[in-house]
Amino acid sequence: MSQPNPDLFDQENCALLAAQAVYNIEAGAADTYRTALGELISCYDQLLRQTRRLVRRSDRQEFEMNQLNHRLADLANELEYRATHDSLSGALNRAAVIERAQHFLARSDMAMIVLDIDHFKQVNDSFGHPVGDTIICGVVDCLQRTLQTPGEIGRVGGEEFTVILPQQNYLQAQQIAEHMRAAIAERDFALPDASRITASFGVSWMPAGADFGTAYSEADEAMYEAKRSGRNRVIRADQLLRA
Repeated sequence: MSQPNPDLFDQENCALLAAQAVYNIEAGAADTYRTALGELISCYDQLLRQTRRLVRRSDRQEFEMNQLNHRLADLANELEYRATHDSLSGALNRAAVIERAQHFLARSDMAMIVLDIDHFKQVNDSFGHPVGDTIICGVVDCLQRTLQTPGEIGRVGGEEFTVILPQQNYLQAQQIAEHMRAAIAERDFALPDASRITASFGVSWMPAGADFGTAYSEADEAMYEAKRSGRNRVIRADQLLRA
């Protein structure tokens, strides 16, 4: 049978009881009082040291726990970021674009820009994938620097991107797309042959309650019309002739 754990302050309690017993003696000898007081002082000093040690240990454990909680929070944020962002460019990934667009459309009207880098496969084949990766990151940087209104930028394919613009009408979205197109066309991507990079843009607009698929499909169709029309231009979905 296991023995019960001793009281952490058992020695101090005994000294206190002994001092109380001596205190209750009405005419005790001086040495008796002195001995009891000395024992009480010694135990009190030991109690203070133990208390300080426990406080320091508690503070250290609290600090370590706080550090661990901060690390866990950082890891959770990192996992969330990785789950919603493209690892190369830092733009939203396709799943996150869909989720954000549906969130906006459930509450308000929304414009969408779809853009595709012109002749990207040719650039990749000529200069290699590292150069292609640099171009993708540079295009996202152009989009981010140009976007001055609330919106979200995503990479939905190899060289295809979207910009979702809540509460922006066709004209506003078209102007934003034109600024983005010009920023990409004017940027020096430092290609080995000193050529320039351009992109073709399509713009759609949807009222509140519409779905992502329709918004994306119309912007994508307008973007392909921009490709067919000579590239490096912006086409609005409402400008297309539909049978």
